[in-house]
Amino acid sequence: MEREILASYEPKKNCEIRIFESSDEMTTDLAEYISQVSEFSVKERGYFAIALSGGPLVSFMRKLCETPYNKTLDWSKWYIFWADERAVGKNHVDSNYKLTKEGFLSKVPILNGHVYSINDNATVENAAMDYEFVIRQLVKIRTVGVSESNDCPKFDLILLSIGSDGHVASLFPNHPALELKDDWVTYITDSPEPPPERITFTLPVINSASNIAVVATGEDKAKAVSFAISDVTEGQDSPSIPARMVQPTDGKLVWFLDKAAVSFVEAKNGAYGHQEY
Repeated sequence: MEREILASYEPKKNCEIRIFESSDEMTTDLAEYISQVSEFSVKERGYFAIALSGGPLVSFMRKLCETPYNKTLDWSKWYIFWADERAVGKNHVDSNYKLTKEGFLSKVPILNGHVYSINDNATVENAAMDYEFVIRQLVKIRTVGVSESNDCPKFDLILLSIGSDGHVASLFPNHPALELKDDWVTYITDSPEPPPERITFTLPVINSASNIAVVATGEDKAKAVSFAISDVTEGQDSPSIPARMVQPTDGKLVWFLDKAAVSFVEAKNGAYGHQEY
């Protein structure tokens, strides 16, 4: 399998760009990446705490449900969280939990007690408070790590997708939630995409993770990807793109992109190089 690393600009510190010719190549590499992070975390901490988002991400995790990963990974050490969730019932078509359960959790032997879904019986405000409380308790016993730089939780991996507007999790451009510094989990009631009520990790929590992976496919994401990964400010709106604000404090950021998603990024001939995770 061929994988390309974009090297046409000086990447941000601890940031890696991986570009793929096909969805299948991306899916294969993402599974190997998640497997390696999982194995390292279990060896170092005894746990693997991963936070997921919705959208197409779950479909890109499908290789983990197949051999060799379904047999070799220590699933008993996995702890599942959500970086964002829609304030709907768990069986609702818009539920990230439902999407993840049907596409991933039902196919691997992760313990039910290690799956931390968001309370769908509470108001969106109370659900956010409850979720932060649960995470704080897990940080106390170090099931979830703690950042060396602040008191934020340090998830072993946060897996995100990017919207065509540059949003990540449920953090949207120019939204006040982007400015929160002390909250770990917050809520919004005015999402520009339905449904309007959502719960989301804040930027400090996302940026405190040991590893962050952002997945983007398709030409509709190309402009947002360009603004997010380029060191050159292209237009006055680019600094407010949430994906551009994903900058790990102590961890590492990896972008998983297909060719269409980087079509706005100017790359000179011969400017690609190969690199291993």
